[in-house]
Parts: sequence; structure tokens; C-alpha cells
Amino acid sequence: MLTRILTTEPADIAVAAALLRAGELVAFPTETVYGLGGDALSAEAVAAIFAAKGRPAEDPLIVHLADRSELPRVVAEVPPLAERLGAALWPGPLTLILPRGPDVPLLVTSGRATVAVRVPDHPVARALIRAAERPLAAPSANRFGHTSPTTAAHVLADLEGRIAAVIDGGPTPIGVESTVLDLTRPVPTLLRPGGVSLEQLRDLLGDVVVGEHVASRGPMASPGLLERHYAPESLLWLVVGAAPAALAWLRTRATSELAAGKHVGLLLTDEDAVALADLNADCERLGSNRSPERIAHRLYSALRSLDARRPDIILTRDLGEHGLARAVSDRLTRAAAGRIVRLIE
Repeated sequence: MLTRILTTEPADIAVAAALLRAGELVAFPTETVYGLGGDALSAEAVAAIFAAKGRPAEDPLIVHLADRSELPRVVAEVPPLAERLGAALWPGPLTLILPRGPDVPLLVTSGRATVAVRVPDHPVARALIRAAERPLAAPSANRFGHTSPTTAAHVLADLEGRIAAVIDGGPTPIGVESTVLDLTRPVPTLLRPGGVSLEQLRDLLGDVVVGEHVASRGPMASPGLLERHYAPESLLWLVVGAAPAALAWLRTRATSELAAGKHVGLLLTDEDAVALADLNADCERLGSNRSPERIAHRLYSALRSLDARRPDIILTRDLGEHGLARAVSDRLTRAAAGRIVRLIE
């Protein structure tokens, strides 16, 4: 299959919409990452998404709408909290878990009675959904488990020849996936941190709890819960602890690996890169500690760029749990897949 590269012009949006109505798959930009879109109400199109990504059926998909007024099309009921959150935060990087509507194929939800829904804050995404005249199921547009795509080039690196088209809308603004909030539990539960912070949610709702970090076996309530996810090909190690101790650990480990003749990659903030500049390591900068938005925007792009240079090991550190840093921490934790060093403070 030849994967077409389309622009964001109306004529190309119309082409992409026609492909979606015909059951084909189209990757498109959102404010978070590029999504791999297919008709959310077609079991065949949804099955094609799983096949193209190599995604296990236990990992559900997010349904994307052009407007919150379309919620009744895909959910069984719209609770007051969903109305409140939608009015405040949609369009935006927030996914809500709600009761599944009867028209949504069970494959979308991994057989569960709940469905993940959001309204993306990207003009191309919403224009495409409107033109297709149907909700779009759209996980990240990459091979399953790989680092998520924030440019059309990233999409093609993983899926060229496996999907009908990609709309090139340039780099995505936020750079990490949406926040997932489960509204079907007694207390609103954060399942995946993302572009909307836990602090923002608590300001709006009051009580919000943080759900399980690693999914149990069987169908999952949300995407992004697997222990290994967003991962580069190179082995990534994450150190968690206060900055001085974490930097000392990074220096010691990098020095040891370099002495053994290893190609060492460092994924660092600007400040950390300066502190470790004397090391003969391959460093990719994320941005300043003072700009978590920049770090999130750069995360996947920097990780892909560093991984493409094929280091034997990638070393990085955790940046905390406040605001958008919580989402970055979550992605690095899953990219490390258990290779985590927690320093005693």
C-alpha cells in the first residue's frame, strides 16, 4: 500500500475524509500527538487500526469527536460531571471514560462497558472529523509500544505502507497524550496523566484520585496503562530522586558505561546537560527545567532522535509530579519498562 502524504488544505481534508468513509486509515495531527484514525462505528475499520499498529485487543481506543454535542452518539449517558468538564476543557487534551453507547463496537472498548472519548483541540483534527461525518477511533499513529509520533515523519517511520494516508500538519503543540479521567467510578479517577494536569482537575472537581499505575491482565479501562509503552529501541534507564543525587547517579553510571566502550545517550534538560557537559556522551536536550511545556513538547521528538543514533543505553532522570511534569514522568517510567533506580532521600 502506498501511504499518501496530504496537506491541511480543504481539498486534501476532503480526500482524507473520503478515505475514512471507505474504511481506510488516515493519520492526522492533534494537539497532543498524531492519531491513527478510522471510523469508530465500523468494526472492520477498528480491526484495521489494531492490525496496522500490531496492538493487542486488550488495549482500548479513544473515540474522537468534533464537538461535545456529539457525545450522545457514542455514550449511553452524559453525566453532569462530563457536561461540566466538557464545557470547561473541551476542545482539549482530556479524555473521559463514560458508559459505552450501543453503536460503538466492542472492539473499540476491548469488550468493556465503558468508552474513552475526547474532543481534540486541533483545527485539522476537528475539520477531518466533521468532513468524515463520523466519530474517529484514533490511538497514537505508531507501531504498538513504540515512542509516540509528534510529526508526520514519525508516523511514516512506523506506518508507511500500512495506512492509506497521513495529513502533515507539522509538529504537534503539546507533545504528550491526553489526560484520561474515569467518570464511571464513585470518585473521578485519573488513569493517565497528560495535557490537563491533576491540579487543574482538582480545581474544577475537588476530589480526584490517582488510579492504578500498571494495568492488570485482561481488558484495560484506558490506553497507556501497560508497564512497557512509549519505548525506544535502546534500553532506557530512569533515575528518580532529588536533583543533586540523581545527577550524581547519572554521572557515575555514564562514566562506567563510557569506560566499558559503550555509546551512551543522555536525555536531559538544558540545566542537566550543562552540569554533565564534560562527559563524552551523546546528549539530546529537552529544554529548560523552568519550562515543563517545552519539555513535554520535545520529549518524544528528542527520544526518537537520540534512539535513531543507536546508543547502547539511554540515561535520564525523573522531573517530578507537579503539573505537566507528571505526564512526562509517566511516559519515561513506561519507556524504562522497569529499569528504574529510586534513590533514597
